Amino acid sequence: MGIHCGQYPRAPLRWKPRPATTSPMTNALYYGDNLEVLREHIGDASVDLIYLDPPFNSNASYNVLFRAPDASKGTDASIEAFDDTWQWGPAAEDALADIRASGNHKLHTLMSAIATALGKNALMAYLAMMAVRLIELHRVLKDTGSLYLHCDPTASHYLKLVLDAVFGAENFRNEISWKRTTAKADYVQGATHFPRVRDIILRYSKKVSKPQTYNQQFGGYDPDYVATKYRNFDADGRRYRLDNLTGPGGAARGNAQYEVMGVTRYWRYSRENMDKLIAAGRIIQTKPGGVPQYKRFLDEMPGVPVSDEWGDIRPINSQAQERLGYPTQKPRELLERIIAASSNPGDVVLDPFCGCGTAVDAAEKLGRRWIGIDITHLAIGLIEKRMHEGYDRPGDNFVLPFDVIGVPKDKDSALRLAEEKPHDFQNWFCLKVGGYPLDGGRKGADRGVDGHFYPYENSKDTSTGVISVKAGKNIGVAMIRDLRGVMEREGYPFALFLSAYEPTGPMKAEAAAAGTHETEFGRFQRLQILTPADLFHGAGAKLPPLAPINRRHARVETRSSHKAGAQGELL
Repeated sequence: MGIHCGQYPRAPLRWKPRPATTSPMTNALYYGDNLEVLREHIGDASVDLIYLDPPFNSNASYNVLFRAPDASKGTDASIEAFDDTWQWGPAAEDALADIRASGNHKLHTLMSAIATALGKNALMAYLAMMAVRLIELHRVLKDTGSLYLHCDPTASHYLKLVLDAVFGAENFRNEISWKRTTAKADYVQGATHFPRVRDIILRYSKKVSKPQTYNQQFGGYDPDYVATKYRNFDADGRRYRLDNLTGPGGAARGNAQYEVMGVTRYWRYSRENMDKLIAAGRIIQTKPGGVPQYKRFLDEMPGVPVSDEWGDIRPINSQAQERLGYPTQKPRELLERIIAASSNPGDVVLDPFCGCGTAVDAAEKLGRRWIGIDITHLAIGLIEKRMHEGYDRPGDNFVLPFDVIGVPKDKDSALRLAEEKPHDFQNWFCLKVGGYPLDGGRKGADRGVDGHFYPYENSKDTSTGVISVKAGKNIGVAMIRDLRGVMEREGYPFALFLSAYEPTGPMKAEAAAAGTHETEFGRFQRLQILTPADLFHGAGAKLPPLAPINRRHARVETRSSHKAGAQGELL
């Protein structure tokens, strides 16, 4: 889940039917508004499974934590990941206009009725923005596919009405309840309501008349049940229980009557199959004359069928290995269950609000193809890092192949980003050089300091470097002098001046005048100027090794069975 509500386009969003022959690019990350990406890039009936975890209308801003490697030389900081605060405005009006133009009369009638009842407020804006996207998600989903919408109880009842209007009430499959936290948090904060501990996941199929992809999932047995029912052990230490072999209903149910071990009964199995089971040692007679029983091993049982109440998947805690510091990050086990249940290896999984990329990570692990969309460069950068850290195998010279669409790929596209979205350019450039943007990139009393990075002084200790980013053409030597002043005042050993455009000669001279700094890894220029052209030509900053600014993603182990079929062809 990753979206900044203020970044939705304000221009009218015209209805754009898509040709059914268009196929999506997979595996792929798209930067941009998911509505426009869906309309421009994802074709009709081209996706097998959709999972979306959109903002919950919580009226909160969510931050990603970036850690200073040495707290004595820098403080932990954060950047705004997305602002989950909605308000009625032109974008919401455009969404309603798109719904009216879509031809879905049920949805238009529903939204008009809700608007009359609620008024044009934040909740109505949230529902309008979601409804127009759900129309597109319905379009791109295959007839055999499913959509899982993750939300909370404050909006789930409204969203279910919208989904009924888009997908058809007859295509509702499940309302899954996931226990995401414990009751303690609300209680200790003095809440006056029963503690709110669950999220809702609404599952819809595309067409009830078509066979849908569904693989029943199973959970583990309760230990007390195992101890009570599977009390026996064979010579190999395998647990088993004894089950009834007689055929209920006798001859009326088609069961055969014959003698087994001196006992005549109506049996569940034919004589031929019974003989095979006896030969395999699976039929036991506990005493002479006793009715033979079937030896059922615990390790051959699938487990307890997973229901619509999911209390067995724990949320990500502060010590979890997979925790990346991203707000609202969901455990990969949750996404693995959804993907395993409603897709097969080689299928295409789409997450249009992919945030830190848990869905695409789980899809890759399970051998599915995937598409992720997010509206922040921060999220796209984190997912790129996550996927390469999890799946690249340097020892085998393997780099996970996937495409990233919508981010600067050359000097010209970087300059367009700087001109059209300077704030995004600032965040992109900071992240690209291994730093982190300050809180949302907003400037304060620090006179244009936009980020930090952490170069190693030696093999144990790090320094804190400072970053200043300029997206405009109006740059000059005074900016370098200002940055030098910040370095001297705050004691920064290094600084990077990141400019969209080429620096002047006096700027280069002023940067060189800042001198050099000695580290265990060599002597380096203290103040360096870098442009997008430098990045794309391989001429990055010359610095000591940098400490990671967010948590490294653990290596992901995949099974060969997950890489069959179409997924194997991708690799």
